[in-house]
Amino acid sequence: FFLSLKLGKKTKGKLQKQICQVVLDHFEKQYTAELGHAWSSVRDVLTSPWCWQHAVLLNRFSQSPGLESSLAEQGYHPAFPAALPYLPAAFRCYTRIAPGRFPAQKHQPGRLKEYYLLNAASLLPVLALEVKDGEDVLDLCAAPGGKSVAILQCACPGHFHCNEYDDLRSRWLEQTIESFIPDPLINLITVSKLDGRQIGDLQPEFYDKVLVDAPCSNDRSWLFSADPQQAVLRLMQRKELSSLQFQLLR
Repeated sequence: FFLSLKLGKKTKGKLQKQICQVVLDHFEKQYTAELGHAWSSVRDVLTSPWCWQHAVLLNRFSQSPGLESSLAEQGYHPAFPAALPYLPAAFRCYTRIAPGRFPAQKHQPGRLKEYYLLNAASLLPVLALEVKDGEDVLDLCAAPGGKSVAILQCACPGHFHCNEYDDLRSRWLEQTIESFIPDPLINLITVSKLDGRQIGDLQPEFYDKVLVDAPCSNDRSWLFSADPQQAVLRLMQRKELSSLQFQLLR
């Protein structure tokens, strides 16, 4: 316990020093105007990475005996209530009240990972999509691949198209799919690097379900940017995001 406490304090101090004041000042002006009094509580969470919650999404394609009992011993519980209108039995996700990180698993070619770490809120659009077996599904802005993996925990689409325009992020997406999905099912998956704004014209009315996780401002990451000049550039670019998001949705 004392070792964990010391590490926590060390991590807290280290992360606190990394806050980019230029970005924080920008957020203070923008979100005070937009959120009013609520901004103070949002700010506390945004500036405290050691308190961010991470969910553990289990991979139904990988054998992991003892993993769920180990999670239970560490205080984890199912992230979503069984009463949800759409919650497939194979979809198993755990979180806990106490903040903390579960250890990540490294990519190993030819070996499937047992779980994927992400924010549990990221899974809400996947559950809202209610994918059924045999449906043709498009994940329009798929990298790094967490939602694609989650969709495949819910159902087996007839055809699954994962698209990512950015070349580096596309390679990351391919690695994620390789890490979580067995070969027979990978044959049903198409990974492309198309401009998402053009897919609707290229394949009109082809898909049963489309997930659009549009590029966002990613405030948490940029708040801890180590390069103030890069952060300023990013703050300028984020003003154009709403236009891009609209075009992708359209």
